[in-house]
Amino acid sequence: MERTLAIVKPDAVARGKIGEILRRFEEAGLRICGLKMVRLSKQAAEGFYHVHRDRPFFDSLTTFMSSGPSVAVLLEGEGAIARVRAIMGATDPAKAAPGEIRRDLGTSIERNAVHGSDSAESAAVELPFFFGGVETFEYARVDRPGGGAKNR
Repeated sequence: MERTLAIVKPDAVARGKIGEILRRFEEAGLRICGLKMVRLSKQAAEGFYHVHRDRPFFDSLTTFMSSGPSVAVLLEGEGAIARVRAIMGATDPAKAAPGEIRRDLGTSIERNAVHGSDSAESAAVELPFFFGGVETFEYARVDRPGGGAKNR
């Protein structure tokens, strides 16, 4: 099973879209194994997005990501990274397909409702930024054999 990070961005939180975004991930068969609402400081947002430090949008992005609460989500499933990326759609909502989160719920490239890890390497760095061992869980979905939740 592969794990990845998604973040419901401040624009989607402010518009009451947390549940809609989580529903789309769950309906695609992904398990939510960690979930928390956070408000990043500007410094924390700069640390999280450090790979974009030299990009012209860095200041705007980190200011936006620290402008209000967001929801960090640890998702698990077969091919989770690629599946989450497909569910989210293109970074630019205008280039995403109908039915994809960013097309349906995003309003601009920056305010595109959701972030997702773009690779296994990114997920390996991004997940520990938000989740420690006692904050992650394994469990069997009701539609599958098995049972019970346990901390990882």
